[in-house]
Formats: sequence, structure tokens, C-alpha cells
Amino acid sequence: MASAFFPLALLTFFLSMALLSHQQPPLLSAEREALFHVLYSINSDIPWRSLFNDDDLCVSAPHGVVCGYPSESSETARIVELSFGYVSDEAPNPPCSANATLDPLLFTSFKYLRKLFFYRCFNESLVTVPDVSPSFASTLEELVFIENPSLVEPFSGFLRNCTSLRRLVLSGNGFYGEVPQEISQLINLEEITLSRNHLAGEVPGSLGTLKKLKILDLSQNGFEGYVPKSLGNLTELLKLDLSFNRFSGEIPESFGNLQGLEFLDLRYNQLGNFGVPQFIGQISQLREIYLSGNLLGGKIPEIWENLGGVTRIGFSDMGLTGNIPASMGVYLRNLSYLGLDNNNLQGPVPEEFVFLNDADEINMENNNLSGRVPFSTKIFRKLKLGGNRGLCVDHQLSKQAENKGCLGQLKLCNKPDIPNAVLFNGISSLLFDLQLLFMSLVIIFIFTVI
Repeated sequence: MASAFFPLALLTFFLSMALLSHQQPPLLSAEREALFHVLYSINSDIPWRSLFNDDDLCVSAPHGVVCGYPSESSETARIVELSFGYVSDEAPNPPCSANATLDPLLFTSFKYLRKLFFYRCFNESLVTVPDVSPSFASTLEELVFIENPSLVEPFSGFLRNCTSLRRLVLSGNGFYGEVPQEISQLINLEEITLSRNHLAGEVPGSLGTLKKLKILDLSQNGFEGYVPKSLGNLTELLKLDLSFNRFSGEIPESFGNLQGLEFLDLRYNQLGNFGVPQFIGQISQLREIYLSGNLLGGKIPEIWENLGGVTRIGFSDMGLTGNIPASMGVYLRNLSYLGLDNNNLQGPVPEEFVFLNDADEINMENNNLSGRVPFSTKIFRKLKLGGNRGLCVDHQLSKQAENKGCLGQLKLCNKPDIPNAVLFNGISSLLFDLQLLFMSLVIIFIFTVI
């Protein structure tokens, strides 16, 4: 019995020693106090000190507070991630109250912070960013502020010393001003998302030097001027969204170098009079293309052979003219959405569009299309064809189409011209009689000669 107990006791001893050797050292006292200050600043209604023990704060920290070690030799834990604002039940970060603020200690006390995240924390009272310590910014890799409209701050002063930054996501906030040229110094950036702020001015061409960039989203701001040609140097780019700004001029030909691009959105700018760019056909990885709301004009080019992976195309309200290429129906078999509405397209709807069986919506409303609708009722639910006076639908399909409510009261096609059956039979009989008379005359002539 004793011999069996000894190995078990020895194993328990070694396990206990192992646990003790890996026990996380307490958080540095200065950071612990700063953390409590920050927690109370975002929500003073929660008794943070009562809920979380000072001595083992890193062991049982609030969700969203992550501790780590600056180096392998470090014996003291430091805070490396801070995430605030409810996102989901799976990520219950410390919730922000209506009177949440940004405590200055947040930007001076956490010298090893790698991630800072705020989601829907500043919605009412005006909030600005306090002075940022250079040592704080130098370690930051992810800076994310989403849906904080009362966070009002000049953008140019927000990025000082953030040399390690990989993700910059500032979406739905009150940032204003221009994007500074100095952003090119943040050479590790892989994502820049600045959508839905109050940014303005021209976009600096220096963005084209950020060769690691995979996502560039400047949508829904007040940017103007030409789209920088240098963005064509971002060969790692997967997503480019410049929609809902005031860009003018042409779409740079250099975008043809973006061979890995999957998402291109230039909707609702002032790009115009240069037509749909031919280079789009060279970007075989494209999945979504949106050019709607620009006065590009011209015809839809024959560029679809290498774009079989495209799932969504938005070419609405662009001043397009000419016929719809039948090749779109031949090659775009994975299409789920096609918007060609509110243009000046003419001619028939290509019969090849019957191949687009997987589409959820094909919108060709308000053009000058004409002829018979070539589709069966199977595809009617996907079509929007109203506002094309020259289009018509066969009588036998019109009722079913009307029930689907998708063809916009198209007129009925005229019945095809069929020759009169009696007249046709009469002509046939006459020809037959003449043929017999001719044969009889030939036979009489032969016998007379003989």
C-alpha cells in the first residue's frame, strides 16, 4: 500500500511544482492601477475593484483584457490587449456606458500594448483623444475604433510613432481632416479602413509605397481630386473601396497591375467619360466589381472571358450605351447579382442570359431594350426589366410573369405571321396541276418524235 502511495505522492509533488513554476507573476502595480482607472472611465457603474482581485488580475481579468510577457526572459506580466464595447455574447468585452470617456492613462501607462479596440463606446458626449505617449504607440499593432460618432479628432495627429501598426481600422467615427503624407512611414500596414468618417482633401500618392497593404477602404468620406496612380503599386491588395466620395478624372490604368484584387468598389464618385476600363478583364481574381453612379459612358466591353469567378457586378446609372454583350451570359456563370439599370442600353436581351440560373437578381430596368424577353418563367423571379418600352413578353408567359411581379408591366408581343392555310393549300394544288400538265406534254412530245 505504501509502495503504491509513494509514486502517486511524488507525481502530485512534481505537478504542483510545475504549476507553481508556471504560475503567472502579478501584474505590475502601476499598470494594475492604470487599468482600473481606464475601466471606471468607460463604465463607472460597474464595481470593477470588487469584481476583480488586485493580486491576480491577469489570471481572472475581464474579457477583453489580455496579459502577456514582453520577452521570454520577462518575469512580470504586462497588458498587451485592451478591447472595450459589447460585440457579442461570445466576446463580452467590458461594456461602455453613455458617459464613457478616454482616460489619459490609457495612452501613457501601457508600454507593451499591441491591440486597442473600442466598439460603440462614444455615442453621446463629445470625446477627444488625450496626448499619446511615444512609447505607447511604438508597440501598437492593431488600432480599431468602430461606430464611435462622438469621438471627434483630427486624423493627422492620431498616428504619431505607430511604426509597428499592422491594422488601422477607424470606421464610423468623427475623425476629420486629411490623410497625412507621413502615413507612408507605417511600412508594416496590411489594412487601412477609414470608412464613414469626415475625412477630406486629396488622397496622398505616398499610400502606394505601403507594399504590404491588403485592404484599403476609404469609402463614405469627402475625398476629392484624382485617384492616385500609385495605388496600382499595391500588388498585394485584395480589397480596394473608394466608393461614395468625390473623386474625379479617370480610373487609373495602373489598377491593371492589381492581379490579386478580389473586390473593387468605385461607386458614386465623379469619375467620367472614359468608359468601363478594359484592364478589368485582366484581373482574373476579381469577385465583385462596382462602378455604379459614375458617368463613365461608352459601351460594355468584351472583357468577360477571364472573369468566370465574378459573383457581383454593379454597372447601374453610368450612362452606358449600345448592346448588352452576349458573352456576359456565356462566361459569368457564377453571377449572383448584375445591375445594369438606369442606363441607355439598347437592343435585345441576350438569349445567353438564360445560362445565369444561379443569379439572385438581374436588374436591367429603365433602359431602351427591345424585342422579346427570351427567358422562361423559371428565371422570371430574378429579372427586373421595367421601364424598357421596346421589350415584350409572349402571351402564354405574361400571366405567370405578372404573378412574379418582376417584369414591370411589359407589353405583349404580336403573334408571329403564319401563312393562311387555305391559301397555302390552294397554291399547292395549282402547282401540282401545272406539274402534271408539264409531264404530260413531255410524254406526248417523246412519242411524236418516235
